Amino acid sequence: MQQYIIKTNALSKIYKMGDEIVTALKSVDLAISKNDYVALMGPSGSGKSTLMNLIGCLDSPTAGDYYLNGVNVSQMSDTDLAEVRNKEIGFVFQTFNLLPRMSALENVAMPLVYAGKSKAERESKAQKVLEQVGLGDRMFHKPNELSGGQRQRVAIARALVNDPAIILADEPTGNLDSKTSLEIMRILKDIHTAGNTIILVTHEPDIAEHAHRIIRMRDGLIESDNVMEEVENHK
Repeated sequence: MQQYIIKTNALSKIYKMGDEIVTALKSVDLAISKNDYVALMGPSGSGKSTLMNLIGCLDSPTAGDYYLNGVNVSQMSDTDLAEVRNKEIGFVFQTFNLLPRMSALENVAMPLVYAGKSKAERESKAQKVLEQVGLGDRMFHKPNELSGGQRQRVAIARALVNDPAIILADEPTGNLDSKTSLEIMRILKDIHTAGNTIILVTHEPDIAEHAHRIIRMRDGLIESDNVMEEVENHK
């Protein structure tokens, strides 16, 4: 198991909605190596969001096993899952999910509060990752004083602050114009080059092409799983 950062065996998720049973994920087998850069695609209802939630330890499977860094997290309690999430996974969302009354620095430092770091440690690390994403001069600005691209950079810095094993980016360019989207994708590329594993959920083929592997889902199953040729034109 150890050679894969993510390994699922017959992962399934069934929801009960009133009298209806919905099988969102049907016995999915997936293996993702450390430092992979994977794009997850598929139409609404394909199961990609369900798979993303399971990989991100935001939900538990109905059946099957999920190994994260060699540890089976499938049957963990919500408390244990929250701890794994905070330590192992950095999330980047389409809607940024920043706290409006807090500065960029305070937003980025927030995960370190749950990790039990001192205020000095939190501020030092948050400053470092904000500089890494090119926002060293915007640390004390609140979200409403930042552009959409800058807000997404703050969200990426927050995802990085705990040195997670995996970055999960859910439609990270969905609210951005094409120029800003490219800037965000360049930052994700740099993060990948530095050694992170990235899983990107997107509807946009041109955004998916930045990944090294594209997994397409349909009807709760993996429809295709293709490794891309290295593309040099996304610099």
